[in-house]
Amino acid sequence: MTKSQERVFNVPGVIVWLVAIMGALHVLRVYLLDVETDLELVSALAFVPARLTAQFDAAGVAAVLREIALQGGHAIDFATFFFGDGLFHVWTLLTYAFLHADWAHIGLNSVWLVAFGAPVARRFGSSRFMALFVATALAGAAAHYAFHAYDCLPIIGASAAVSGAMGAALRFVFQPGAPLGLALALRPDDARAYHLRALPLGQALRDRRVLTFIIFWFIMNFGFGVAAQPLGLTDSGIAWEAHVGGFLAGLLFFSAFDPKTPDLSGEVWPGDAERRM
Repeated sequence: MTKSQERVFNVPGVIVWLVAIMGALHVLRVYLLDVETDLELVSALAFVPARLTAQFDAAGVAAVLREIALQGGHAIDFATFFFGDGLFHVWTLLTYAFLHADWAHIGLNSVWLVAFGAPVARRFGSSRFMALFVATALAGAAAHYAFHAYDCLPIIGASAAVSGAMGAALRFVFQPGAPLGLALALRPDDARAYHLRALPLGQALRDRRVLTFIIFWFIMNFGFGVAAQPLGLTDSGIAWEAHVGGFLAGLLFFSAFDPKTPDLSGEVWPGDAERRM
């Protein structure tokens, strides 16, 4: 196997490290911590919207807790546990992205991170990709908070940041010569495929493939987010608003992270001449 062929199967180091850190944390929680300690770890690292709201509307949060208590059941136990002392820790706006509910949750996020994060990481480099990961995780937390400011239950998972990588990838992967562009199978290992000059947002949104992906993504995200728990597909709720926040941040603010790239659009790629004959 040649070196150029090997590169097709290589994953950028920053992606490998992110998956490894998330996986190690989940192994720690599942196999090394008891239930009580695990819950304390989740409480310390997960994002709990009501803790932030309590800093300026403690009475409102208290009213919500009273309503939950009146409903009976175990909901108030979970709410009061995760609300804890009511103090807000700013790091939870990011650390929530490294915790996952179960193996299916982390597995799905890891697969999508490799699939869409890898081309973005190849284009951005490790530092810029991590900046994007952080920004889209923050955007996801902000979007969830906008709709659930008084919610005492935690959100966890890298889905917002993964969605951010998807949104960023849409800005360049469908161009001719790019990883998902024309003649994909002929040159996915060519480094130039990841450094074509990205289209402006307006032009990207007029691309039929980009629009189709966005529409399909929103339908699937909303449908799964609303129906997954009622249909018994998952035991916990899906923070679909966080996914939307991350996705839009990656799509709209792509240029803030994208390094300047040479214009390679006019180059003749290996094999182009033969295909045009």
